[in-house]
Amino acid sequence: MQKKLDFSKKLLILAPLAGYTDLPFRSIAKKFGADLTISEMISSNALVYKSQKTLKMIEKSPTEDPYFVQIAGNKPELVRDAVLLLNDIDGIDGIDLNCGCPAPKVFNHGSGSNLLGDLEKLKDILSTVKKYSNKQYTSAKVRIGVNDKIPVEIGKTVEDCGADFVSVHGRTRAGKYKAPVDYNAIKAMKSAISIPVIANGDIKDYNKAKEVLEFTNANGVMIGRGSIGKPWIFHQLKHGIEDISLNFKKEIILEHYDEVLKFHGLYGVVMFRKLLHSYSKGYKGASEFRDIINIIKDENVMRDTIENFFTRI
Repeated sequence: MQKKLDFSKKLLILAPLAGYTDLPFRSIAKKFGADLTISEMISSNALVYKSQKTLKMIEKSPTEDPYFVQIAGNKPELVRDAVLLLNDIDGIDGIDLNCGCPAPKVFNHGSGSNLLGDLEKLKDILSTVKKYSNKQYTSAKVRIGVNDKIPVEIGKTVEDCGADFVSVHGRTRAGKYKAPVDYNAIKAMKSAISIPVIANGDIKDYNKAKEVLEFTNANGVMIGRGSIGKPWIFHQLKHGIEDISLNFKKEIILEHYDEVLKFHGLYGVVMFRKLLHSYSKGYKGASEFRDIINIIKDENVMRDTIENFFTRI
């Protein structure tokens, strides 16, 4: 079977972000240049109990090819059952294990970045994914440690499990999202292992992505928060262009809005407000625009308001 990811090129990957990277957002990122899209983090527990909300989170757009599902879990047997369930779902090309989420409820549950504090446990769980998955790829999303930076040890553990690649966020769990990203640590991991390494953390624009790729020698970049309100960053990187016209941005925002309505129904109008807060950031009149959209519930009124604002700025 032909491999769907070409690591001879620098890959552009949309990071899984809870509450943001749903099917509509992923389909927009994919259309404008992301090489790989990944579901929001899925609890193995919720998956095994076949929660309807969780099953909807796994649905993908026909354009998402390749497409991964990211799971989190703290027990090998639970992760095995989640993987077996995913094996029966077509259209999933890989399973990614979350070993990086710093959120207290995930960490205290023994999942996410908690695994970085017990590399034997990480090995057990990731090896379980690799052993039972019938998908083309197994990968892991990690940070560089819990409190201390141990990027090389983490990278080697992931490699030893037979993972096809690792995505690394250059902060410790303690660093949350505020500490400076340690690109030296990403570079050290890349130098120490032979599987591809994807760099992640504070890659917010075209120039930063180029700089990080050059410095770390990573096989690609994973962009999460840097794409919220700027999904065209993938278009910029794919085509090597810094500037995007306002008209092009407006088209993307309206397309994103339509996709959200299609997937989430009328509640999508309310859901799209937080995305519009990001899209309007930095524009003149953004504060008034936010006040207006925060009370709109009608889909057509919202569309007109978006169109008017992003036409006149």
